[in-house]
Amino acid sequence: MSIGVGIIGGGIFAREEHLPAVEASKDLTLKAVYSRSLKSAKTLSSDASNVDLYSDDSGSGKGYKDLLQRSDIHAVIIALPILNQPEYIRAALSAGKHVLSEKPIAENVKDAADLIKWYHSNTDTKKVTWAVAENFRYLNSFDHAQQEVQKLGRVLGFRVRLYGNVQAGSKYYETEWRKTPTHQGGFLLDGGVHFTAGIRLLLGSKDKITRLSAFTNQLQKHLPPVDSVDATMKTATGSTGTFQVSFGTTLTGSEWTVGCEGGSVSVSGSTITTNIDGKEEKTEVKDEKSGVPPEVRKWGEALAAGKTNERQNPEEALADLELVKLPFLELAGETRY
Repeated sequence: MSIGVGIIGGGIFAREEHLPAVEASKDLTLKAVYSRSLKSAKTLSSDASNVDLYSDDSGSGKGYKDLLQRSDIHAVIIALPILNQPEYIRAALSAGKHVLSEKPIAENVKDAADLIKWYHSNTDTKKVTWAVAENFRYLNSFDHAQQEVQKLGRVLGFRVRLYGNVQAGSKYYETEWRKTPTHQGGFLLDGGVHFTAGIRLLLGSKDKITRLSAFTNQLQKHLPPVDSVDATMKTATGSTGTFQVSFGTTLTGSEWTVGCEGGSVSVSGSTITTNIDGKEEKTEVKDEKSGVPPEVRKWGEALAAGKTNERQNPEEALADLELVKLPFLELAGETRY
């Protein structure tokens, strides 16, 4: 039996990623779309005549709460501006709907921890589940690289380098909540949780990052409040590494590398490079688009089976947020935790 789903949000990501992922899932059927404006909601329904539209300007009986009252909708995917998400997550869970909410879990660590506490205290989590999306956990390239890292013994060090130059006028920049963020962190928060999720996946739970020192900077006036971070990190086992991310630089590069006693493993796009005893080998691992299709599919499979997917636990999303938010963005200058 297919599970009725509502998509909450009419933005770029919901339209280009969530909509086709739901339509491709054998366990999910799109029943309704909600957005703050009917115009926005319509952008997700042009090819789905059986999808009902809800919005704040659609009149009585067509708001978000009305969607949640429908008995044929059992789950919702929430993809709204970061500041707005917790309110909509609480409302959906309180209405007995399963939730898959987009990352980051919240705009700051305190709000995220409070939301998780509320979820466990006010929801029967065996009957109603909350999952948090992180598509990097569903990239085949990272899964393959993680398996290679596990073969090579003790982690000696690691590095993350991700550089970009977000231009005013670009697709994602021209969303109002990104241009004028109410959350501290801007693109570093919105995109940075992907990158912390990536290195956490490669290192594994044994090499949890426990200490760091970081400097942040705003290189571009149109990317407030900060667009760059350079950090050094230390894990529970004592290995150290660097984390360098900028959304406002002319530097180029995309790399996650883990060095182990038996060699090193690097991820750059779909290319996995292993270096063992001086012998370098490159492997192309095809990802399923952005990772969103398998992410949504696995969520649907878990719901159909009456289970949860561990990679989508809110606690995982909190750990991603803690790395990018607490040390990098909430304190000025050099920070440690």
